[in-house]
Amino acid sequence: MRDVYRSDLAQLAGTLVAMAGEVRRALRQATRALLEADQVLAENVLADDEGINALYRKVEESVYELLARQSPVAGDLRMVITALHIATDLERMGDLAEHIAKTSLRRHPAVAVPAELHDIFREMGTIADRMAKKVVSVLAERDADAGAELEQDDDQMDALERTLFAKLLGDDWQHGVEPAVDVALLARFYERYADHAVNAGQQVVYLVNGAAL
Repeated sequence: MRDVYRSDLAQLAGTLVAMAGEVRRALRQATRALLEADQVLAENVLADDEGINALYRKVEESVYELLARQSPVAGDLRMVITALHIATDLERMGDLAEHIAKTSLRRHPAVAVPAELHDIFREMGTIADRMAKKVVSVLAERDADAGAELEQDDDQMDALERTLFAKLLGDDWQHGVEPAVDVALLARFYERYADHAVNAGQQVVYLVNGAAL
C-alpha cells in the first residue's frame, strides 16, 4: 500500500511538471502568433488549452483522492496541498496565453501590435518563457533557490510593462484608442503570467522549506 501511495505522489508531481511544460509552450506559441499574425499558431494555443485544463482536473482529482484515502501528514500533506495551488497558477497561465492568442486572432490578418512595440513584446515573451522554463525545472527538481529567483525575473517584466504604458500615454502615440486598449491588455496578460509563475515558485519554496516567502 505504501508503494502505491509513493507512486501516486510521484505521478502527481509528474503531472505538474507536464502541465508547466504545456503552459510554457502555449506562451511561446502565443507570442509568435501575436508578432507574426500567425493564425494557425494562435488556433493551436486555443485548442491546446483544453489539454492544460484536463491536466488541472487530473491534479485536482488526485489531490482529493490522496486526501481521502491516505490522510497525508507533514511533508506529504504540504506536497498535496501545494500541488493544487500550483496547478491553479499553471492553469491560469494557460488561460493568459490563450488570451494573447485570441487577441492575435481578433486582429488577423493584421498584426495586433504596432511595429514600434514589437521589440518590447518580444522581450516580454522572452522573460515569460524564461520564467516558465524555471518553473518546469523548479517543479522537477524541487529547487527552492530557483523558485525564489523568479521574483527578480518578475521585476524585469514589471519594468517592461511600465515602459509600454509610458509609450501609450506619450504625446507621440498615433494609433488611436483601439490599438492602445489591445496593447494595455496584452501587457497585463504577460505581467499576470509572470505573477503566476512567481506564485508557483513560492509554493515550491513552501513545499521544500515548510515556510512561505
